[in-house]
Amino acid sequence: MQNSRSKPCSCPSLKLREVASMYFTLVAAFLVILVVALQGSVPRQSHFPYKVPLDPQGLLELSWNVSYPEQAVHFQLLLRELQFGLLFGMSDRGEFENADLAVLWSDGHNSYFGDAWSDAKGQLHMDSQQDYQLLGARRAPEGLYLLFRRAFSTCDPKDYLIEDGTVHLIYGILEKPVHSLQAINISALHGGLQRVQLLKPNISIPELPGDTKTMEITAPDVVIPSQETTYWCYMAELPAGFPKHHIIMYEPVVTAGNEALVHHMEVFQCTAQFDSFPHYNGPCDSKMKPERLNYCRHVLAAWAMGAQAFYYPEEAGLAFGGPGSSRYLRLEIHYHNPLVFQGRRDSSGIRLYYTASLRPHDAGIMELGLVYTPVMAIPPGEDSFVLTGYCTDKCTQLALPAAGIRIFASQLHTHLAGRKVVTVLSRDGREQQVVNADGHYSPHFQEIRMLKEVVAVFPGDELITTCTYNTEDRSRATVGGFGILEEMCVNYVHYYPQTQLELCKSAVDPGYLHRYFNLVNRFNDEEICMCPQVSVPQQFYSIPWNTFNRDVLKSLYGFAPISMHCNKSSAVRFPGEWEKQPLPSITERLPEPTPRCPPTPGAQPAAPTPLNLGRLRR
Repeated sequence: MQNSRSKPCSCPSLKLREVASMYFTLVAAFLVILVVALQGSVPRQSHFPYKVPLDPQGLLELSWNVSYPEQAVHFQLLLRELQFGLLFGMSDRGEFENADLAVLWSDGHNSYFGDAWSDAKGQLHMDSQQDYQLLGARRAPEGLYLLFRRAFSTCDPKDYLIEDGTVHLIYGILEKPVHSLQAINISALHGGLQRVQLLKPNISIPELPGDTKTMEITAPDVVIPSQETTYWCYMAELPAGFPKHHIIMYEPVVTAGNEALVHHMEVFQCTAQFDSFPHYNGPCDSKMKPERLNYCRHVLAAWAMGAQAFYYPEEAGLAFGGPGSSRYLRLEIHYHNPLVFQGRRDSSGIRLYYTASLRPHDAGIMELGLVYTPVMAIPPGEDSFVLTGYCTDKCTQLALPAAGIRIFASQLHTHLAGRKVVTVLSRDGREQQVVNADGHYSPHFQEIRMLKEVVAVFPGDELITTCTYNTEDRSRATVGGFGILEEMCVNYVHYYPQTQLELCKSAVDPGYLHRYFNLVNRFNDEEICMCPQVSVPQQFYSIPWNTFNRDVLKSLYGFAPISMHCNKSSAVRFPGEWEKQPLPSITERLPEPTPRCPPTPGAQPAAPTPLNLGRLRR
């Protein structure tokens, strides 16, 4: 047997040019394989279940899907009229400053895509870590499709952390060619914002029974007013003698062409205490609106732009019709018409799916948070003032069944100053889990959201709802109440089985608040009238808001006993002592969630990706 190492080499010698040719051939082959791999990772168009128009004209359309195994969102942007590029991204409240951006731009000949960020002055910078990953771009008769991917968390300090709750998406259209990313002037862009819930829950959809019927509660060919914001009210009526049914699903019905104008919609059922309600079809804030319509407040359905159909769990349905249930419903539509279109007609609304085959449980809706009262107030000039409402162990012990209840959906609610809302379940003084949280909450985007997992609440548990407010643009105190410039802190939780407990909320004890007013009067030079005949709002309005008065009020809300409202649907409290109740004691809090960083792919140059889109022009 010959020694192979001693065998003389019969291979021809390779010249430098040949070596280089082989090298570049291998590189080209690798790039082809990479492109094929990327194309394979692009979800098919049918795999983008969520869709929302970005701009009022509907020229930009965003579709997306969520991959929880990958911890990533896949985006598909349709640009119906491509000019010289687009900025798309996310920021804390929808600002173009301090934003995380994917940018497509062109100098008129060549096009580029890159991950960028803007600083506090709005200047753009290419991100050193390219986390918006381009998956593809293709032209179609309807426009240009741009596909890209973004991980929930990148651990890049310049990137936005995608989490549960509201996400403020921003966009800007480049109307002129630009020769570099840094040359883009954000202040000169035609742009805007859109709010969505990006991280939709991955839950199974129950099958509808064979006897399912539908009912559409829609506006009767309304002419949308030519103003930016309109709330339109329309009264509908169930048929006489309509028996009890279960609503098991609902979905939006939006007039074609008005997808960018119909911002959100709600259907309310009226109270059964009145035999009849007047018909009405007009603006909700009109002086012509009958006052009795204010008694139509029980939410049957709520939809906001970007939301999909809402399904009840197969064990429960929302009861409507039958004895003790009002036949009268109020549809409320929020039209957002920033371009002030004239003459647009609309017949949008909500389609209810209901069945006479009643499910095992009636679903219920319970109010958590703060009572609508002026004793809870926020000083002016605050960037993040916190108020907390309690559903105490004493109330749940008395009002909930031994087997507990199951919360499957939630609608958070504040007025204009609200910035964050969270409800936490606590048991024996230890926080157990978050029921629902929105760290980027907007009062302009409210919807009933299905929870990722059902939350079990048992007798003796506590449900604690905390709201954070910003009043930097206000010059006097903001008190709790029903007015739009007053404040609320509410979580409407949807649960089963329905119980008599409809409201479990709190407010600071009025006696302790009176002591606060006396203390403020004693320690301030100005003479403030704290007379009993002066209303609580007037007393708050007269306070000079120095650091001392602010800090003492924060402290008061953090230790003073509370007045508990543990109420039945009749608005009567359950029997018991509910005044001057101690605040729940929390001995163990949930740890702050730690963002999961994706594997580091290694150093990537802060360079854009060239795109072959041809010559772009107006």
